[in-house]
Amino acid sequence: MVKEAKMGDMEELVSDFSRFYILTILYEGPAYGYSILSRFKKRVGKEVSPSLVYPFLQQLEEKGLVKHTMKSVGEKRKKVFELTREGRELCLGLFKRFAGLVSAAIEPSLQICAHCGCKVYEGGYREVIDGIETTFCCIHCAESYKEEKRFSKSLVEEVR
Repeated sequence: MVKEAKMGDMEELVSDFSRFYILTILYEGPAYGYSILSRFKKRVGKEVSPSLVYPFLQQLEEKGLVKHTMKSVGEKRKKVFELTREGRELCLGLFKRFAGLVSAAIEPSLQICAHCGCKVYEGGYREVIDGIETTFCCIHCAESYKEEKRFSKSLVEEVR
């Protein structure tokens, strides 16, 4: 029973991610259904079902978040979907919330460069200085940091 609930939750989560990503595609500009399907597959590496995309586009249109126009593409007429002003505002709000979630998820993994203060997610440059392992974003910041320490130390010695 628990496994079934978790699988159902996972499918819903993936479905919600798919909807979120469909919105990001529309936020980039107008698109017709097939282009949404192909861009999704190209960027995410997985196919999204047309049975999810088209009803979702219809729901968005019913809520006034998306509008469509008919355009000729070759010999065919296709619906081209575009976010309305309200749809763009919704996306901006969702993007801010998603950015906050991503930030909260990676914040514990961030290191701060001892010289410039930028946040380093992976990699960076580490060096032991005065017996303390110190993190920098790059070797150039490490060199600048050490130079500043030498300069500060020489000023202190001059004052004595």
